[in-house]
Amino acid sequence: MKTTGSQMLWSGRVLTALFALFLAGASITPKLAGMDVAGDTLRDLGWPVRHALMIGVIELVCLVLYLVPATALFGAVLMTGLLGGAMATQIRVDNPLFSHILFSLYLGLFMWGGLWLRDARLRALFPFRRSAAN
Repeated sequence: MKTTGSQMLWSGRVLTALFALFLAGASITPKLAGMDVAGDTLRDLGWPVRHALMIGVIELVCLVLYLVPATALFGAVLMTGLLGGAMATQIRVDNPLFSHILFSLYLGLFMWGGLWLRDARLRALFPFRRSAAN
């Protein structure tokens, strides 16, 4: 079954929406609202709680850049850096591999997958090809 451009676009939009809603609800909002869960989490990871607002603003800026089509690639690159820092923090505190350390990788795959599906230029730059069966 061949996938149409419209199906890819809508699949990409769904992945993008899921990524954005998760990030906004689970990470950005708690930090910007000064919720205890954000402070507790940062403290457990060895970060001063006073950095919660700054990290939340950086996450929000990266997310907005990612969601705007004209700046989506730039936002994805910045968000990848942010997710890499989150992964490094999880490694530093020796958290479990699959549930904590690799969680940033899972989010990054969702983010880049959504962008790849909704942007034909990115698909042209990084084509997905099946190898010929021999």
